[in-house]
Amino acid sequence: MDTVTFPNGPITMAGNLHLPENLDSRAGHPAIVVVHPGGGVKEQAADLYASKLAEQGFVALAFDASFQGDSGGEPHHLEDPYARVEDVRAAVDHLQTLDCVDPERIGALGVCAGGGYSVNAAMTDYRVKAVTTVSAVNIGASFRRGWFGTDSDAAAVPTLQALAQQRTAEASQGAEPAYLPYVPAEPDENTPRDLVEANDYYLTPRAQHPNAKNQFLFTKSVSRIFTFDAFHMVEDLLTQPILIVAGGEAGSLWMSTELHGRARGPKRLLVVEGGTHMDFYDVPEYVDRAIAAAAPFFQEHLTTAPADTSAR
Repeated sequence: MDTVTFPNGPITMAGNLHLPENLDSRAGHPAIVVVHPGGGVKEQAADLYASKLAEQGFVALAFDASFQGDSGGEPHHLEDPYARVEDVRAAVDHLQTLDCVDPERIGALGVCAGGGYSVNAAMTDYRVKAVTTVSAVNIGASFRRGWFGTDSDAAAVPTLQALAQQRTAEASQGAEPAYLPYVPAEPDENTPRDLVEANDYYLTPRAQHPNAKNQFLFTKSVSRIFTFDAFHMVEDLLTQPILIVAGGEAGSLWMSTELHGRARGPKRLLVVEGGTHMDFYDVPEYVDRAIAAAAPFFQEHLTTAPADTSAR
């Protein structure tokens, strides 16, 4: 694995580049952009998937979102869906500059909100030739409608009213910026199972990382998140093949099934019975199932003949 940086406009992005063991530096390998979940950093699920894809012969780039982790951007701890989609495009830009990558054979794999961001990026960037989502989350729909998708979009209104009050307090009263947690710091009997498991993943030695602070800026993030729809116009704009992997016991499964139902291009939905949302972050049985589906999917769909690298 190589640590790398690459530009995203004025922001310097930080990534980990995972390379196949038998890398030929001028062979034009297929490559995958790996997009981490909301609240995560590259060293967690993204690096795990990138390393396993490299074992299958792919060049794989895991990176920290702008405004998060080791990447630049201020204010830090901002979850901006529109910026995160642009991050995916910047990662593709970087892969296309590498001699070891065929610029016509690039795919994207995203975990949780990273899955939604990957889909949204692919809809307007056809350099991404194939997409895999794992435990996909459409972050805007999830925030508006709740983890199980049972609320109406109007359920967001009280939160937006509170946001307006907080913004006023910060702008005119000198209040400190407010932060919200990505996952519950103290789950209770009403916390969905997936989010209890998310607490265990992010806030215990299981996968805890000092760059994953379990916080995002309230006023600057929520207004962007609530108006974002990762799947808007997916019926018409997503022309690339998509593989959708999710657990049969995941409360987030409705977002994967919705995506599968709406996509009109080549598509496959793999529901792994018994799996929860968080199982696909690091539980070997479920990660291996996802990779066992994703590797041949990418091998099939990233099949353009290698580019001529003689002049590169």
